[in-house]
Amino acid sequence: MSNSLSDSRVRRDRSPITRAVVVVPVHNEERLLPSCLAALDVASRVVADSTPAVDVETIVVLDACTDASWRVVSPHVTTLTCSARSVGVARREGFAHAARRERDAGWEEATWFATTDADSEVPADWLVTHLAAAADGADAFVGTVVPNGWDSWPTTVADMFADRYVADEGHHHVHGANLGMRADVYRRVGGFSARTGDEDVDIVRRLLSSGARVCRSPRSPVATSTRRDGRTDAGFAHYLRRLEILARTPADPRAIPENSEVSR
Repeated sequence: MSNSLSDSRVRRDRSPITRAVVVVPVHNEERLLPSCLAALDVASRVVADSTPAVDVETIVVLDACTDASWRVVSPHVTTLTCSARSVGVARREGFAHAARRERDAGWEEATWFATTDADSEVPADWLVTHLAAAADGADAFVGTVVPNGWDSWPTTVADMFADRYVADEGHHHVHGANLGMRADVYRRVGGFSARTGDEDVDIVRRLLSSGARVCRSPRSPVATSTRRDGRTDAGFAHYLRRLEILARTPADPRAIPENSEVSR
C-alpha cells in the first residue's frame, strides 16, 4: 500500500483504532437514507465482531430537512439537527458532537472519523478497509465510488464517466461518500469547513498540505446514487450533468479533466 500514501514512509507506531465515528449529512433523504443506514449497520457489525473489536457510532445530521427523513433513522443511531443547508457544516457538527462528549485522555489517537453520504451504500468491508489503512500507517483514507445504475442518464454519460474515472491506487478522486481520517489529524487540520460544496476536496487538500499520510485507494468502493437532483451545487450529480453537456456539444475534451478531484 506504500504507493498510495502521500508519504512513502509507512508508520505503524500510532495508537490502534478502538473506536470509529461515522457521520452522515442528510438533507431531505427519506427515500434513500434507509438503504444507507442499513449498509452502515452491516459494516459496523463486521468491525464490532473483529479482533480486536472496534466500537462504532453512527451520527446522522439532519440539515434543514423538510421531509420525513427523521422517521427513517433507527433509535440506535445518534441524530442531530441543524439548519445550515451546508454539507460542510453538517459533517463538522457531527464530529464536533462526538468530540464534545469525550473525557478520556488520548481518545483522539484511538478514534477514526469516517463519513459517507445519505444517497450512498457502503460495502460490508468498508470500515475494515479504512481501519486496515490506519493500521498500515495512514492518517487518512480517500476512497472511490461506483455509480449505482444509470437509468436517469443516456449511455453516453455512462461511457464518458467510465473513460474518465480511473480508480487505481493513488487515484486523484475525492468523495465525501468515502472518506476517513484519524480524529487527531482531523482536529489538527481544522475539520470540515462551512462550505456548501467541495468540503471534501477542501479538507483533503489541507490534509496533504499538513503532511498527513493519505491513502488513496480503490478498495471497498461505495455505491452512490446517480440521481439528477443532487443536494449540492458541486456534487456528483453536478459532475454528471457536466458530462451530459459535454456529450451533447462538440467541445474541447480538456473541458472536464479526466482525473480531476471529483467530489461526491
